[in-house]
Amino acid sequence: MAPEEDAGTELLLQSFERRFLAARALRSFPWQSLEAKLRDSSDSELLRDILQKTVKHPVCVKHPPSVKYARCFLSELIKKHEAVHTEPLDELYKALAETLMAEESPHGHRSYLLPSGGSVTLSESTAIISHGTTGLVTWDAALYLAEWAIENPAAFTDRTVLELGSGAGLTGLAICKMCRPRAYIFSDCHSRVLEQLRGNVLLNGLSLEADITANLDSPRVTVAQLDWDVTTVRQLSAFQPDVVIAADVLYCPEAIVSLVGVLRRLAACREHQRAPEVYVAFTVRNPETCQLFTTELGRAGIRWEAEPRHDQKLFPYEEHLEMAILNLTL
Repeated sequence: MAPEEDAGTELLLQSFERRFLAARALRSFPWQSLEAKLRDSSDSELLRDILQKTVKHPVCVKHPPSVKYARCFLSELIKKHEAVHTEPLDELYKALAETLMAEESPHGHRSYLLPSGGSVTLSESTAIISHGTTGLVTWDAALYLAEWAIENPAAFTDRTVLELGSGAGLTGLAICKMCRPRAYIFSDCHSRVLEQLRGNVLLNGLSLEADITANLDSPRVTVAQLDWDVTTVRQLSAFQPDVVIAADVLYCPEAIVSLVGVLRRLAACREHQRAPEVYVAFTVRNPETCQLFTTELGRAGIRWEAEPRHDQKLFPYEEHLEMAILNLTL
């Protein structure tokens, strides 16, 4: 195999690995590139390599994605193989048979590989809306903000970070593992989201603050219930954050008004100290929603500027989406 062909195969394998572990949409896989390589290949070694990078990956074996997702993925892989090769590949059919016998669950795992060689693994709902909330799954701006944080670790190193609306916990766990914060406070208001958050913190080898066996080299981690509409300046003052972040929380006008209210109280709770730095990441789905956010910020006297788009693409998410991070001055 020529060097450029070898490099192309490795990139293909990496793409399959990252997308499968993250359990993202099947349409995002590079199926056309796979078909082209299978036509040029005289054996099935490439498909065996893909199996090792996906279904049989050590992270995936320990923390498998949803059964339905694995089943659809293997069915598509078999379809690509059969379109090119007449001889069946037993390993593919064996893997599919195992998923057909597996029991469906309302939960599955998503895993994201980090530049350090480690990973973040999340237990998530298999439904976009579950228990009356969308906070039990990871949304794209959380991935985008995590990438930005990994590229800008100095913003979090040795600092106390408060995350508003943590959801499944991807951004915070990536920051805890890659940016060395002094303390990290995950927060949300929904009881089921908080329960899942605590589980995901422990799943990733971090300890909650009350655990006396906590690793002293790890940040102090807290999972707090925080209702934006009722929380007080006094309650927010107890967190003493140096940095405040939020991702994918601008989903409706009511949430925007509540968020800006919390930001105003955060500014008030550190009257004689420097106000925390604030970073809000969002997907631009509706320009009117974004306009409402900046308008409300102006009414509250909160200045903002957009962070430049970052270079590294570490996690799989929809390529066509427009995403932004605003740096707010309280």
